[in-house]
Amino acid sequence: MQVNRPRPVLGQLADTDLRLLQVFKAVVECGGLSAAELELNIGTSTVSRHVKDLETRLGLVLCRRGRAGFALTAEGQRVYDETLRLLAAVDGFRASVDDIHDRMGGALHIALFDKTASNPQARIHAAIGDFAQQAPDVALHLHVGSIPAIERGVMDGSFALGVIPEHRASASLRYDRLFGETMALYCGGAHSLFNSERLAPDWQALRARKDFAGLGYHSPNMALAHGRRLPRAATAFEQEAIATLILSGRFVGFLPDHYAEPFVQRGQMRALNPGLLHYHCDFVSVLRRSPQPSRAAQAFHRCLLRAHGVG
Repeated sequence: MQVNRPRPVLGQLADTDLRLLQVFKAVVECGGLSAAELELNIGTSTVSRHVKDLETRLGLVLCRRGRAGFALTAEGQRVYDETLRLLAAVDGFRASVDDIHDRMGGALHIALFDKTASNPQARIHAAIGDFAQQAPDVALHLHVGSIPAIERGVMDGSFALGVIPEHRASASLRYDRLFGETMALYCGGAHSLFNSERLAPDWQALRARKDFAGLGYHSPNMALAHGRRLPRAATAFEQEAIATLILSGRFVGFLPDHYAEPFVQRGQMRALNPGLLHYHCDFVSVLRRSPQPSRAAQAFHRCLLRAHGVG
């Protein structure tokens, strides 16, 4: 008995498919068809037609659009995730061809952990300036993300290089120390400890209070919370969110001292027993070992090391 297998909807991938996927990516990242008009420099009706053509090509409904706003479907989210991987692979192919021709071009995607720009020890901006002078034909794309997202992106090729707090090591990645920062525990102006004249809390008192706000993914922050047995009363996924929770006056949390300083100067936060309740973070560059990074990625990495006096 012959079994009729379903015919693949997409078939061969053509240049037009890549263009449609790039339009879809822009629509998702801009949050809608109208917002993507400026990014893509084409009219909204054209953007809409491209998205519809992609849906027809894939045989899927990728997004809902209308008066209720723009929203991805579950299938659209999966297609978006796969689009990121595919376009990263295409960029990697182009970079490899540039390597063969002994030139640097195309796009270079770099990912940073948040709140590094205010760190006086960070010289990432100097590395960018150095690299831009060396490789003017490379389009630099700078991203901000969580530690796990940056590591995954470097591993799967979405990012050429990342800068993250050191917290664990993977054999498939290369790590080089760049700079450090001090994390202190802060409370907001409306918190009960802000104007307290009582003895500053220690680790045991902090455990007992149960108002700690921490990061919800593997990081030095989470490692410290587990090591000190600090139960999370609130969970955040970036430093900005930690700061917002602290400013509410209901929670305490760790922030980089350089980032918290403006809040302290305005009287919105203060450090709690900073001589005891603090920890140190080393920031490292993250580069994929295999396949070998592109010439542009390696050149940026050298600029990064040089800017931080490494090597």
